Amino acid sequence: MSGKGLLFIVSAPSGAGKTSLCKAVLERINHNSARELKWSCSYTTRKPREGEKNGLDYFFVSDEEFERMVNNGEFAEWAMVHGHRYGTSKRYLAEAEERGIDLLLEIDCQGARQLRQKYKQGYFIFILPPGLSELEQRLRKRRTESEEIIKRRLERAKEEVEEYQFYDYIIINDDFETAVRELESIIISERARRAVKEKEIEAIIKQFRR
Repeated sequence: MSGKGLLFIVSAPSGAGKTSLCKAVLERINHNSARELKWSCSYTTRKPREGEKNGLDYFFVSDEEFERMVNNGEFAEWAMVHGHRYGTSKRYLAEAEERGIDLLLEIDCQGARQLRQKYKQGYFIFILPPGLSELEQRLRKRRTESEEIIKRRLERAKEEVEEYQFYDYIIINDDFETAVRELESIIISERARRAVKEKEIEAIIKQFRR
């Protein structure tokens, strides 16, 4: 593979289905394409949920370790979300870009706002739920959070949906399979840009100029 790695940033209100969408697209693209798409592993101070693995889903660190990284300027962005801190390593992003690895980064709106200022070459994708009542139903179906936390997430969602206007692409997650296809199509389309394929194009064109 040639060229710099691409960065795809996905945001959504809690419960809109961004994690499920991202994981489905990762599996589909990596099955069908020779160009790998890798999950961008963020740092967090929250505890792992059932089935989550350190270094695969997140880098799970203590509050003290996270604070040390903040003080050392190691994060491209970081934010407090629902009582826990999340951050994306500068080094992680830089290494992926230089090695030509495409990253899919699931991130909240605060973090995306910071990245938008620093990584203008990234592609920003926002996932909208079909409505407020549907979002509430999805949050309740999880059965993992208290009533207080659910209400807090819904109030936050009312603010977060207003961020849609700052994103390049909007996906309405009404039908899951349709949303997966749309996200996959965005990634495939961006990979097909002339600037991304420049080295491959040059190698082919040279053959016609002999």
